[in-house]
Amino acid sequence: MRVFCGIDWASDHHDVAIIDDGGKLLAKARIGDDPAGFSELLALLAEHGDAPDDQVPVAIETSRGLLVAALRATGRRIHVINPMAAARYRERATVTRKKSDHLDAMTLAGILRTDADKHRPLSADTELAQAVAVLARAQQDAVWDRTQAGNKLRSHLREYYTAFLAAFATREHFSSPVAQAVLAAAPTPALGTKLTISQLKALLAKAGRQRRIDTEARRIQAALRTPQLRQPPLLEAAMGQKTKAMLGQFTAACTAADDLEAAATAAFADHPDAEIITSLPGLGQLLGARILGEIGDDPGRFADARGLKAYAGAAPVTRASGKSLTVSRRRVKNDRMAAAGYVWAFSAITASPGAGQLYHRLRDNGQYHAASLRRLFSKLLGFLHHCLKTRTAYQEALAFPGADPDLALVADL
Repeated sequence: MRVFCGIDWASDHHDVAIIDDGGKLLAKARIGDDPAGFSELLALLAEHGDAPDDQVPVAIETSRGLLVAALRATGRRIHVINPMAAARYRERATVTRKKSDHLDAMTLAGILRTDADKHRPLSADTELAQAVAVLARAQQDAVWDRTQAGNKLRSHLREYYTAFLAAFATREHFSSPVAQAVLAAAPTPALGTKLTISQLKALLAKAGRQRRIDTEARRIQAALRTPQLRQPPLLEAAMGQKTKAMLGQFTAACTAADDLEAAATAAFADHPDAEIITSLPGLGQLLGARILGEIGDDPGRFADARGLKAYAGAAPVTRASGKSLTVSRRRVKNDRMAAAGYVWAFSAITASPGAGQLYHRLRDNGQYHAASLRRLFSKLLGFLHHCLKTRTAYQEALAFPGADPDLALVADL
C-alpha cells in the first residue's frame, strides 16, 4: 500500500495529513515548528510504513524554512506545490469552497496520490549551491532596495533641492560616495551655498576621490550656488532632516549590496560549476552566481533544455483551440532567473560575435528589443544546459558556427 503525506505549512505550527492510495485518511496531526514537532512527524510517518529504503513522499507549499530543511536532510522526495495550483485542487473536492488547515493538508496529499508526475520534486542541490542561492538572492534584493531608496531620495530632493540634482545629474554620480558625502554635509540649499572650496575638497578626498579634486570641487560649488526656487526656511530645514534619514537608508542599501556581492561571488568561485558557467559569454562572477542560485546543481532537475527554458521564462507559450493559435511570452516563470537572463543576454551581445549577430538579425526582422533578448536568452540557456550536462566549457565556434569573429559588434540600444 502506497502512502502519501501532505503538510499545510504555517509560521508556528503545521497540519499533517497521511492518506493511502485510495484517498482514505490514515492519520492527521498538528505539530509545532520545533524539534519535538519534527520528531512527532517522523514517528507518525514511521507508523505508516516510512523506512529508509521506502520513504513516504511529502507535499508542501513552500521550499524554504526549517521544516523543509529538516525534511531534505532525511533524503525523502519533497514536492513543492504552488499555492495557486493547490487552491484549484481544493475547489475540485469542495464545491462549497470551504477551507481549513486540515483540508489543505489533505489536498496536498491528494495531489501526490493522483498527479505526482505533474509536479517536479524539490531539487537535491548541494549545500554550497543552496548557500550561493541565499547570497545571490539577498544581493539581488539589496540591489532592488538600493534602487527603490535612491528613487525615493531623488524624488524628495526634487521638491526642494534641485541644485544638488543638477550637480549630480546622472544616476551613477547620484549614488557615488562623493554625492553621498556632499549631501550628508549639506542636506539643504542653505547649507549647500555655504560650502567652501576647502570643505568640498576635504569631502571629495574623504569619499575617495584622487584626481582633479580642485576642479571637481569648484564645479560642485558653482552648481550648488546656482539660483533655484526655495521652500520656506522652516519647511526647508524639515525636509533636510528627512533627507538625512533617507540618505542613511540609501547608504545602508548600497553597503549591503556591495557586501553581499562580495560574499556571493566568493561562494560561487568555490563551486565546481563556476568555471563552466562563466565560460559562457556575458556571464561574470555575480551574474553566474545568480544563475547557479536559481537552477541549482542537481543534474537530474532538468531532463532537457526545454524544461530549463520554460522555468526561466525564455520558452514561449502556445495556445491552440480549433482554428485559433496564439504564441505569447511566458508569464508564469522564475522572475529572478528571467531578470538575470535579461542582463545576461544584453551583455552577450558584445561579448559573443554569434550572439550579437543573432540579436541584430532578429531586430532587422522586426522583433522588438525585449523579444530579441528573450530569443537570445533561450539559445544561451540551451548552451548552458549542454555544457553542464557534458561538463565542457563553452566554445564560440561550435555554438555559432556561421558567425564572423572579426565583425565588430556594437549594440545600438
